[in-house]
Amino acid sequence: MLASPLAAQTLRLAVYHTGLGRNGPGLLLRDIRRGAEDVVAVTSAIAQLRPDVLLLLDIDHDRDLRSLSALRDAIAQAGWPLPHAHAPPPNTGLATGRDLDGDGRLGEGDDAQGWGRFRGAGGMALLSRYPVAGTTDHSAFLWRDLPDARTPRVDGRLFPAPEIYEIQRLSTTGHWEVTLETPETPLTIWAWHAGPPVFGGPYGRNRARNADETAFWLWRLSTAPPTGPFVLMGNANLDPGAGDGERAVIRALLAHPALQDPAPRAPFDPGGPDSAATALWPEPEGPGALRVDYLLPASGLRVRDGGLTRVPGSVHALVWADLQWPPQEP
Repeated sequence: MLASPLAAQTLRLAVYHTGLGRNGPGLLLRDIRRGAEDVVAVTSAIAQLRPDVLLLLDIDHDRDLRSLSALRDAIAQAGWPLPHAHAPPPNTGLATGRDLDGDGRLGEGDDAQGWGRFRGAGGMALLSRYPVAGTTDHSAFLWRDLPDARTPRVDGRLFPAPEIYEIQRLSTTGHWEVTLETPETPLTIWAWHAGPPVFGGPYGRNRARNADETAFWLWRLSTAPPTGPFVLMGNANLDPGAGDGERAVIRALLAHPALQDPAPRAPFDPGGPDSAATALWPEPEGPGALRVDYLLPASGLRVRDGGLTRVPGSVHALVWADLQWPPQEP
């Protein structure tokens, strides 16, 4: 179900794992320019939803942001301009020259800082109707520097080798804090896209890293919480009640007193039962329906509306929320 047009004094935010990532550099730009079917579905859904702030996931990054610019132009041509953007280089596909996963082979996707077939594969981008006032990028934060990090160990020693963690970043894609000049008062967006807790790497490496990518925000909330309105949004690749991974971590985030969980629901098919799952990987090949995408406003903000927009042909739903804006005084 698509949302109705916004009433006055609301701010609409959305996060969308687009599934537009391609298998090689330049392919996404090519497909945007030729109006590929999945690109049209994505741009149409965004233009109909009309978000004021939009976090895009699985968007291939290039140095001059040509793919993102072309996609933003396509969204504008569909009827909804989002003139401001923040899209620094992600960790995905960033080569290290080291055997990060300990499988004895070099130059594979798992040997990049974040898995990727090429530099910038499946990055993140923030589009907004409002200018960016300031940013803090935690994407280079080392995994070992997170308190109580779950870095894998074998016989008490870091696996695959202690020196690996001198360069191994925590973020698969990125962890950002972006402040926007929204009406009346600034709004800070905390954004991330974690890697999956399965595949590649022995000794539970991916499972541990996935958990710590979400635990990073629990640490930030305890040590450096924002002083003004903020929203945490992104993809944890972690469901609080099903699927693989350390589910207690996402449950702790959803229950944190500084956050609220609108927990939107929508049917996968017209007339079907409502579901909180934001993505569907059909069984038996896939894990089924899971809630992995999140939009969590600060607890002091008033959520006027919210939902999941199921996009035809897309694994993930658009997750959105309307906030009372400017925020009401306590």
